[in-house]
Amino acid sequence: MLPRFVGRLGVADAVTVANAALGFVAVVVAFVDIDLAARLILLAAVADGLDGILARRYGGTDAGPYLDSLADVASFAVAPAVLAFVVVSDGLGIGFEAVSPALLLVTVVCALFVAMAVARLGLYTAYDTAEAYTEGVQTTLAATILGAAILADVAGPVLVLAITGAFCYLMVSRIPYPDLLARDAAIMGVVHVLAILVPEFANRSFPFALLILGLAYMTFGPWLYWRGGSWLGTVDAHENF
Repeated sequence: MLPRFVGRLGVADAVTVANAALGFVAVVVAFVDIDLAARLILLAAVADGLDGILARRYGGTDAGPYLDSLADVASFAVAPAVLAFVVVSDGLGIGFEAVSPALLLVTVVCALFVAMAVARLGLYTAYDTAEAYTEGVQTTLAATILGAAILADVAGPVLVLAITGAFCYLMVSRIPYPDLLARDAAIMGVVHVLAILVPEFANRSFPFALLILGLAYMTFGPWLYWRGGSWLGTVDAHENF
C-alpha cells in the first residue's frame, strides 16, 4: 500500500520536506563542523525559495503552506538556534558539567529564538500569506544573517548571542517587510549559492556579501524598498526574503 502523501503532494512539497531534513542535518553537523552547518542552513534557505518557484510553476497543494511553515521550524528556528548555541558555548568555553549562569543565559536566549520563530511562522501562515508584505523579520532572513555572519567569520560568540537575542524581538515585531522584486531575489539567490559553494573564495567574500545584502534589506527595506515602484513582479516565496 502506497504512503498517504502519494498523489496529494506535489514537486514543491517534496522540496519543502527536503528543506526540513536539511534543518535536522544542520543540527547534527553543528556539533562537529560549524562552517558546514552554516552552509546547510543557507542551503535550506535556497530550498525555501525554490519550493515557492516550483509551486508557481507547477501549482501548489492545500498542504503546501502548512508544510512550509513546519519545515521552516526545523531549518530556520531550531537549526540556527542550535548553531548559535554551539558557537557561543564553544567560543566562551562554557562547560556542561553543571548549570552555570552563562550556560543558562545562552540556553534561554536560543530557546526564546525558537519560540519567537515558531510564533512568527504561525502568524505568517494565518495572516500574511495573501499580502505583498509581512510583519516582522522573516525567519529565513534571520537564519541567513546568522549563518552568513558565522560563515564570513566576522562575528564572535558575544556578537552571535546578541544577534540571536535581537532577532527574538525582530521576528515578532510589527515592522512591515515587502516582498522582493524578482530581479533582486535572483541577485540574492546567486550570491546565496556562491556563499554555499565557495565560502572561502577571496577571503570569504561571498558570505560577507550575503551578510551585507541581508542586513541592508533588514535595515532599509521597510522604509525604502517598497517605495521604489510597483508591487508587480514581486516574489513571495513563503517565508523567503
